[in-house]
Amino acid sequence: MPPARILIVEDDTSDVFLLRRALEAQCCSIQIEVAVDGEKALDFIRAASKYRRVRPDLILLDLHLPKYDGLEVLRAIREEPGFHDDRVVVVTGGASPLEIEEVHSMGAEYRLKPRGLSDFEDLAADLLMICRGLQPTS
Repeated sequence: MPPARILIVEDDTSDVFLLRRALEAQCCSIQIEVAVDGEKALDFIRAASKYRRVRPDLILLDLHLPKYDGLEVLRAIREEPGFHDDRVVVVTGGASPLEIEEVHSMGAEYRLKPRGLSDFEDLAADLLMICRGLQPTS
């Protein structure tokens, strides 16, 4: 089985560290790319599209980011040729009902940001299931 490829778009280095650890603990074959803000995420997506690079199996997107927020990044992903159907999971510590509705209307999944180690492990397990085209348990 080829490695799972995940793009993590997150500005909190602690969250990235914990999520990376949780993912690597569950999967020996994984490729993780990290973008620390909305601008770097869009650069990654546009370069992958322009140069026909292998796209991530899943994009984990923080809602509250510097430079471009998660909704702006999600809109741009959906407008980018070849990316409009990519799997995106939006995470945040809190969102308004309107933001959640907008996330769903663009075909992305919404999740609360993990608060503890076991929550990161649960999220990692779900993300790997999504990468493999399976339905997560939560």
